[in-house]
Amino acid sequence: MNFKKTNKKICAAITAGIMGLTLSVPILPAPTACALGIGDIVGIGGTVYSASQAYKAIDKQIKTFNETEEGREELYQQFRQQNGVNTDPAINARMDSIMQNLTRAVGEIDPSIYDKPYKYFVSNDETLNAACSYGHVMMVNIGAFNYLATDDEIAAIVGHEMGHGQKNHLAKGNKKKLNKLVVAQIGSAAIGGGVIASAVAAVAANNSVAHGDKKLETEADNLSWEYMLHTDYNIGAGAAVMQRLSELYGGKARNKLKAILNPSNHPNTDSRRDNYVKRLYEYSGKHATAADGLVTINKKDFITPAATSNMSSAERSYFVLGNLAKAYHNGQNQYEATVSNGTVYLGNQPIITPVAGDESAQAIADRLNEIK
Repeated sequence: MNFKKTNKKICAAITAGIMGLTLSVPILPAPTACALGIGDIVGIGGTVYSASQAYKAIDKQIKTFNETEEGREELYQQFRQQNGVNTDPAINARMDSIMQNLTRAVGEIDPSIYDKPYKYFVSNDETLNAACSYGHVMMVNIGAFNYLATDDEIAAIVGHEMGHGQKNHLAKGNKKKLNKLVVAQIGSAAIGGGVIASAVAAVAANNSVAHGDKKLETEADNLSWEYMLHTDYNIGAGAAVMQRLSELYGGKARNKLKAILNPSNHPNTDSRRDNYVKRLYEYSGKHATAADGLVTINKKDFITPAATSNMSSAERSYFVLGNLAKAYHNGQNQYEATVSNGTVYLGNQPIITPVAGDESAQAIADRLNEIK
C-alpha cells in the first residue's frame, strides 16, 4: 500500500466532511489540520480494519457521541473549547429562556426530548449561525444575537437545529458521509481504528451537521414551524429569518468565493422563506400572505411596513403576516380591528405597532376592517 498517497485521500475525505454546513450560510472555521501516520492506517498494534469492520467502527463511534452521557459531555466540552463560550449574563438569560420555551414546545410533540436534554451554550463565533451536533449538543453563535433583532427569530433558528437533533439527522447523515468519504475513498485498502475515531471526532468538532441532504433541511425547517406553533413566539419568524439571511448573504445568487468557502447544501434561503410563507398562508385559512414587503389580505393590499434601523420592510412584513395568520386561524377576524395603546388589534390578536414611516394605527385598523 502507498501509505503517503492513502493518507492524503483520508485527509481529503475528513476535510470534505468538516466543510459541511450548519444553519445556512455563514463561512465556517477553517478545518483543523489533518495529520495521520502509518499507525493510523494499520491500526494500533498492527490490527487492520477491513471495510466492513470500519463501517461497524464508525457506527460505534457515532453511537458513543450520540447516545452516551460520556460521549455527549466530551463533545460538549470540545465545542466549548474550540468555539469559545460567551458569558454575557443578558445574552445567556435570553438563550436559557428560548431553550426552556422550545423544550416545552418540542416536548408536546416529541416527549423523547426529556430523555436526552440538550447541552447548549452561546459561542463567541460572530457569524449568524447555530449548530446541533451528535447527542443534542448545540451552540448558538453570538452572531445570531448580533444580527437578528428579535428572540422570535433566534427561536426559529434554534427550532431548526432541534429538528435536526430530534430526528437524529446528524448521526444518520454523517454515518453515510463517513462511510463514503473515509472508506470508499480508499477503495479496498484497509484502515485502522485510529482513523475512524479521528474522522468521526473531526467532523463532529468542526460543527458539521451533514446538511448535504436538502430533504433533511426542509424537514428541519418544517419541524421548527411546528415547534413555534406551540410557543408564544411570532410564527412569521421563520420567514423573517430567511429574508434576513437572503439580504445579508444572497438568496439564489452566490458569488464564486462564497460558493467555494461555503458550498450550498441547503435549499436556498429564498425557497426556504417561501416555504414558510406558504405555511403561513395555509394557517391563515388562505386569507393572508406577503411578498416583497407587501402584506395582502383576501388578495387586497393591506400594508407595506416601514423599514426600521435593524429590520427591512420585507423582514418586518413577515411578522405582520405571522400575527394575521394566528388571528385568522383562531377566528379573531370575526371581530373588529381596533387600536389600543398605539397597537392595531384584530380581536384580541396584536397585528402591528406602527413606527416612524408607517401610517397611523387608526388608518391601518380602518383598512383592515375594510378588507378582512
